Amino acid sequence: LTPERMAMKWLRFSLLVLGVFSLCCATSGDSSGVKKMKMQFRVFEEYTQALYQRYPDIRIEGENYLPIPIYRHIASFLSVFKLLVIGLIIIGRDPFALFGMQAPGIWEWGQGNKIYACMMVFFLSNMIENQLMSTGAFEITLNDVPVWSKLESGHLPSMQQLVQILDNEMKMNVHMNTRPHHHS
Repeated sequence: LTPERMAMKWLRFSLLVLGVFSLCCATSGDSSGVKKMKMQFRVFEEYTQALYQRYPDIRIEGENYLPIPIYRHIASFLSVFKLLVIGLIIIGRDPFALFGMQAPGIWEWGQGNKIYACMMVFFLSNMIENQLMSTGAFEITLNDVPVWSKLESGHLPSMQQLVQILDNEMKMNVHMNTRPHHHS
């Protein structure tokens, strides 16, 4: 390899990486998992503001509902694995040869179309990661007591429903706290 050839290889490599990353940035905003999360967060913000107006003393905390640990592990494995595959495609090293296997047709195609192959690996992996990390949960608890679960009901509560649930729960709490204590 002459230095010029090496320089060309690096140039192609950096252009490819730049191309892949700019494309990921463009698409990750539109992927369904991210969209879902943004929507859930917007709903959470709207509900928070409405509830603060109604109950000024209430303390509202929101956090991400984490998926099952195995899904999290698969997603983090994929995020590393996709970079490894992209690296192999760019370098052109045949991983199948190490195991004494015949490279499949898709690998041959990937070597001929490196940019497309890298982008395909990236998008497919991102899509699967998003699906694994998106639980679609919107779980509401009041004083550690579950009052609404989107996972069970399959939909978000309307603002009226939520206010009604909280009103009922708070009334019950008041009754519990004001009930006279009997000393034996």
